[in-house]
Amino acid sequence: MEVYKTLAEIPQDELFTGGHGGCRGCGAALAVRQAMKALGPRTIINIPASCMATIGGSGLTTAWMVPFYHSLFECAPAVASGIRAALDIQGIKDVNVVSWAGDAGTADIGFQALTGAAERQENIIHVCYDNETYMNTGGQAGSVTPYQAVTPDTPTGKPTPRKDMLAIMAAHRPAYLATASVAYPLDLIQKFQKAKAIQGFRYIHILAPCFRGWGIREDQTVQLARMAVECGLWQLYEEVDGRRRVTVIPERRIPVREYLKLQGRFKNIDEATVAALQAEADRRFREVQS
Repeated sequence: MEVYKTLAEIPQDELFTGGHGGCRGCGAALAVRQAMKALGPRTIINIPASCMATIGGSGLTTAWMVPFYHSLFECAPAVASGIRAALDIQGIKDVNVVSWAGDAGTADIGFQALTGAAERQENIIHVCYDNETYMNTGGQAGSVTPYQAVTPDTPTGKPTPRKDMLAIMAAHRPAYLATASVAYPLDLIQKFQKAKAIQGFRYIHILAPCFRGWGIREDQTVQLARMAVECGLWQLYEEVDGRRRVTVIPERRIPVREYLKLQGRFKNIDEATVAALQAEADRRFREVQS
């Protein structure tokens, strides 16, 4: 299939418009705006409780230019499955049905519905926009919060490692699986173009920093998202029928230390933890790039 080769080819139309309720520098809003460039107007978005459920509109206003459905926290993939079934019964095949959840609605509270939809190979796209914390409820730690990150309920640092959601979802053998980052918009948009052209269950996991939760400036969202890739703690690839392809090889590798030191949530981190995270980044980099 044909995908956009340059940013200049990407449509100018906005399907997630200005005037939304997100903070300046909101990684989640960036992710949606980029994804909608590929998904297009024939899309129904279903979002459970999360930042995105509120910043896209509430009451009488909305930033969405496509149908938007707000579901309960634990059931976005199940609701999306129902929307897909309703469209199929009516013979409507050309609509993308997307459940779009944060890391809580994907890896924790919403995981039961997610694994069920993936196991059934529901014909939907599930997106996890991952800011690595429960920002909609005050920034508490979740299962994908990094090791030793400081949050309101882990004031001395999260004591357990981040859950490997990509490995878990790969075990479901989805039709398409990909990682993405708001710092690499062309790569992100190309992955949504590919996903919408494939039938079956598709899973895209986007790293979308939250400046409040990460303890960075609001103008550092894209910088930190890029540094996560450059240090190897976040890698960009896709899997089709279980075959992995790396889509972005960083032009430079930076030490994990450079990425961590800019973030207030790692202000208390010690040298042993830095070394452990560097070893993990190196291991994952070799594993994915091999």
